[in-house]
Amino acid sequence: MAVDSRELLVDKIRKGFVVESIDDMTEEYLHALKQTLIITGDTELVSVPALLTVYKEAPSLNRKITTLAIMQDELGHAHIAYILLQQLGVDTVELLYNRPAHRWKNPYAFDFKLNNFVELGAFNALYDRAGYTLLSDVGQNTSYGPWRRALVKVDKEELFHLRNGESILREAMKDPKKRKEVEKAFRWMFIMALEFFGVSDELKSRTTQLDLKLKGKTNDELRQDWLSKVVPFCESIGIDVPAHYDEETGKFVLDFPFPCKFDVERQEWLMDQPDTWDNVIKRFKARGPENEAFIHRIQKGFHEYERLRRSS
Repeated sequence: MAVDSRELLVDKIRKGFVVESIDDMTEEYLHALKQTLIITGDTELVSVPALLTVYKEAPSLNRKITTLAIMQDELGHAHIAYILLQQLGVDTVELLYNRPAHRWKNPYAFDFKLNNFVELGAFNALYDRAGYTLLSDVGQNTSYGPWRRALVKVDKEELFHLRNGESILREAMKDPKKRKEVEKAFRWMFIMALEFFGVSDELKSRTTQLDLKLKGKTNDELRQDWLSKVVPFCESIGIDVPAHYDEETGKFVLDFPFPCKFDVERQEWLMDQPDTWDNVIKRFKARGPENEAFIHRIQKGFHEYERLRRSS
């Protein structure tokens, strides 16, 4: 019986084969890789306008310079993903500058302004920790060689970002006023970060990314990895989060139904009201309040330049 190309590639990858070019790929592999890289590039790029909303509120020149360095890193990470997409035949000019805002693939959490500099710290500590968790898994397990090599640099820089966030939060917890800002930030940002990892494993009907080794762990395994670092950190500085370690199962358990409903206008989780992943995905697709403004900021300069070029 003939073995199809998918099975052949999956078997080769399982034995350690590293994909280096389009010639090594099936159509399924190429499609899944493109989708994954688009999500990665969009996530890195759209983090910048969110961070820009409060970076000027940095309490010192050192904090401001560090924040600018982090934003520069994020632009560099996005550049890596888009360059890889370009090499795979994607028209990145069209992708970046002519794609409608609602079709971008950044996390829902990045469609919100930050309210103060403490929230920038939470952004780094929670969201960059999620990014670090996801990309570390990819860097260790991906079968796509060019991306694995590129992520060596990205991994180190994401670690720097999350450490910066933890430093900001530790400092803020020493000030009673700032402590309240930390607590308020975590009330909405903690669950936002939990959603980074996607739907629960029992609802995943396709295992393409795992079969082709574009990632190594499942959504829930990655969520557990994130919780295993974030919950102890929060406990160490006195932040209460709705999660705890369960000795019997050896896992971190959430103290509320997940997913739960979210009041977008009030930016508040309704932790006594369970929701479905179908509704969560609808919320993701509807995008958050700053989606259009943030994407406009990214695309604005290109379109202004194009107008000037055509008129000259």
